[in-house]
Amino acid sequence: MTYCNKTFSGKNNLIRHERTHIWEKPYNCSHCGKSFILRGNLITHIKMHTGEKPYQCSECDNSFLTKFHLRRHNRIHTEVKTYNCNHCGKSFTLKCNFLSHNRIHTGKKPCQCSECKKGFSLKRKVISIQ
Repeated sequence: MTYCNKTFSGKNNLIRHERTHIWEKPYNCSHCGKSFILRGNLITHIKMHTGEKPYQCSECDNSFLTKFHLRRHNRIHTEVKTYNCNHCGKSFTLKCNFLSHNRIHTGKKPCQCSECKKGFSLKRKVISIQ
């Protein structure tokens, strides 16, 4: 069956890619039942349950679940803070952090718990109560 025109060097790479088209998720988390297309994503997800954060920032005490999150975090130490809050003057390197911060001033709570329907400003706060 053909889904797209992409070609791959190995059969395993082709099979892995085909799963994205049919949404086959053969890797299941034993903690919560969530399923994943890629084994690596399951491994990263399990670290969330265990609290493991193997990627340590060399500039501060923060540690992270993935290299991606560490690299994104490192930008706060090296880049210019281009997003400035008009309400309190605080500055941010990342637009997503600026937008999250801005909710403090606007009172917006776009993230809702599916069980109690309570609204939260951040998705991680919803996850922490579930």
